[in-house]
Amino acid sequence: MKLLALCALLCAMVALSSAEAAAEPEPENAKSEEVDVDKRTCWWWRRPSWTKIGCRYFFYVRKPLTWHQAERNCRRLGGHLASVHSRWQYLKIRALIKKSSRGSPATWIGGTDRCREGHWRWSDGSRFNYKNWCCGEPNNAGNQDCLQINFSCRKCWDDLQCWHKRPSVCVRNRRR
Repeated sequence: MKLLALCALLCAMVALSSAEAAAEPEPENAKSEEVDVDKRTCWWWRRPSWTKIGCRYFFYVRKPLTWHQAERNCRRLGGHLASVHSRWQYLKIRALIKKSSRGSPATWIGGTDRCREGHWRWSDGSRFNYKNWCCGEPNNAGNQDCLQINFSCRKCWDDLQCWHKRPSVCVRNRRR
């Protein structure tokens, strides 16, 4: 009986220490590739699952971040915010978002015109050769320099102020 009480006390202490840790700001990506000691002890934790689309690998990040935080987070994971180069890729990325989120939330990808207004580029440096803007977009209403997808019921692209927090999609060239 004393052993059972000791186990219960130990479990309560672990739960309380976890609750204290949860009160601290969580890392920018809850499923980071950097494994910390707590995560190694949890049998249910696993590394992020990258999805191959064409020749590249994509990862949906559920945690809402600003566009700049999302780009930094993708770089930490070995990539960038996603660039889209064809309708096929766009539809596959939307399917990844839907599968990962069980919905179609507005989501950051790597498009920005922050350097020069109206001149859109991808954060990975690739050519901005495919567009799926919503009607009347990009409109730069109120200094909107970052690209979100799954906007409106049409699930098209929209420019938005970069400080808004959204989930995001990262891309990299190899699985690792």
